[in-house]
Amino acid sequence: MIHPTAIVEDGARIGENVSIGPYCVVGADVTLGDGVTLASHVVVNGRTDIGANTRVYPFASIGHQPQDMKYKGEPSELFIGCNTIIREHVTMNPGTEGGGMVTRVGNNCLIMVGSHVAHDCQIGDHVILVNNATLGGHVRIEEWAIIGGLSAVHQFARIGRHAMVGGMSGVENDVIPYGHAIGNRANLRGLNIVGLKRHGFSRDTIHTLRKAYRLLFAPEGTMTERLADVVEAFGDSEQVMDIVDFIRADSSRAICQPSLEDAA
Repeated sequence: MIHPTAIVEDGARIGENVSIGPYCVVGADVTLGDGVTLASHVVVNGRTDIGANTRVYPFASIGHQPQDMKYKGEPSELFIGCNTIIREHVTMNPGTEGGGMVTRVGNNCLIMVGSHVAHDCQIGDHVILVNNATLGGHVRIEEWAIIGGLSAVHQFARIGRHAMVGGMSGVENDVIPYGHAIGNRANLRGLNIVGLKRHGFSRDTIHTLRKAYRLLFAPEGTMTERLADVVEAFGDSEQVMDIVDFIRADSSRAICQPSLEDAA
């Protein structure tokens, strides 16, 4: 199932039932899992591993050298999970020595037209990058998060699980799990209520998250004090503790905050 115009270099590891369409190029260090489809005009290079049943659409560039001036040719890698869809003109780069040598994209992701996944990014399962979403180096996105179209996430920023970044946003700081951030530069606008409902979270869970959110971003006290209050009041909630643990984790970025208007 390899088109005669495609180029597959010696050494490439090709699984069963793989389809490589017209004018694709597959490098010598590439691994394509069972059932992978490269539609046409796809270039996959470097030490890139694409998981089973992932589909890559025309003119995607996967696994080429990172856009990092510090990169010196180290043998870094790019891992893409199973059942992921990578649409037209997407670019993904492998890692660098300064970021752990690995870029990773999870299972069941949807990476839409023109999106960019930079070196050393770590993307969880079921993540959606909408058209032309751009991730700087070392960005971490947890499972089920959505990055809106034409948005840009600053290097080293983190996006928590089930978070939503609205379209055309510039995200400089970490977005809490279940949060909704939007704007230039992005501020928190509350919780991702639509996403929570779509993914089957109960009304009680959403209500608890709302109360914890209001307490966490209240104007009184310091963040440390408010975190302690949230743990005391909602420590038995798994979802609330996801937020607490996310905020307490080491990060080079600040936590994205509500705007003054929203806080008022």
